[in-house]
Amino acid sequence: MREFFVVNGRRLSYLDFGGPGVPLLAFHGHYNEASAFAPLAEALAPRWRVIALDQRGHGESDRAAGYERDDYVADIAAFHRHLDLGPVAVAGHSLGGLNAYQYAARHPGRVTALIVEDIGAVVDCDWSFTERLPRGAPSRPELIAALGPAAPYLECSLRRSGDGWGYSFGLEDTVRSQQALNGDHWDDWTGVSCPTLLVRGGRSDELAADHARAMVARRHGGAELVELPAGHVVHHDAPAQFADAVRDFLVRSGAS
Repeated sequence: MREFFVVNGRRLSYLDFGGPGVPLLAFHGHYNEASAFAPLAEALAPRWRVIALDQRGHGESDRAAGYERDDYVADIAAFHRHLDLGPVAVAGHSLGGLNAYQYAARHPGRVTALIVEDIGAVVDCDWSFTERLPRGAPSRPELIAALGPAAPYLECSLRRSGDGWGYSFGLEDTVRSQQALNGDHWDDWTGVSCPTLLVRGGRSDELAADHARAMVARRHGGAELVELPAGHVVHHDAPAQFADAVRDFLVRSGAS
């Protein structure tokens, strides 16, 4: 079920996939929105209830003046307060993964378990792909054709726009967000105190294998690494294996 709440005059949207299960808050990556977690929500039900935020500038949430690190973390804190939940497990992919671990580090005690999908402690994002995306097309099939191999990863974010089709995110906003994503975030990563699962796609061009191993090593037993046969978007490329890894971790971490 889609819901909305307002933070500082901006409307944020989220999908509550419902059910009686233990809440799991989920945060998508660039080019995506909350609906990207529908397959995971179905796989984890009924034991877990996935609640996924359309992050600022994505999906049905309003565009924003800023896309800095603190902006995203503040949105997650407001989302958590709005839901009126106690400490919860959180998961995030790429942009959402960095947002999730920064939230966990800066709000200790509010996160019981953390799943981070294919994002590092040092990020060097290349936004040239965003700048090469087609601006739009007269029809959905034409936009999908123009996107080529990237289409399956963006389909949930395609929208009718005026007389044609575009995206539920702004291209310029995305570039600004990707620029703000870059940097050294080791202090936040090592500052997380809850059990953490780092999921890496074996074919990822975003998170190198040696960097992922270093991230786990520097958490001194507080984090574990799972590598799956996938690219950067692990939950899309290997949905069953990803859901199994998340389910197993949540059980072992005591989040259930």
